Amino acid sequence: MRSIIRLFFRTLRLVLAPFMLISEKMTRGSALERSPAEQAKVDAETANLALYQFSTCPFCIKVRKRIHQLSLNIEQRDTQHNATHRQALEQGGGRVKVPCLLITHDDGREEWMYESDTINAYLQQHFGSSV
Repeated sequence: MRSIIRLFFRTLRLVLAPFMLISEKMTRGSALERSPAEQAKVDAETANLALYQFSTCPFCIKVRKRIHQLSLNIEQRDTQHNATHRQALEQGGGRVKVPCLLITHDDGREEWMYESDTINAYLQQHFGSSV
């Protein structure tokens, strides 16, 4: 029974994936515009961030929309199709759950932030204006 349920949800995800990705592109809104100097400063600050995610996760889509709206250049690591990223997420964060934002502090300390609302609040607080 369990395998039938898994098969059902995998098939459903496969069918809905293109629609989810198109919807993401159509509804993500406009990007925040900054001066080249301000954007360079933000790019330097986001160099220490990485988003562990996969393409059709609704919560990951929510975070990627916020990243786009704030014009952030954050590395996105696909944990669904890349075993290395999946293993790094499990070892570093303690669990395989997406989205997860890896924040590497200046002192080398790593902070693993889960939950889309928490990640979006962090991004808004550190990089946002009135978006």
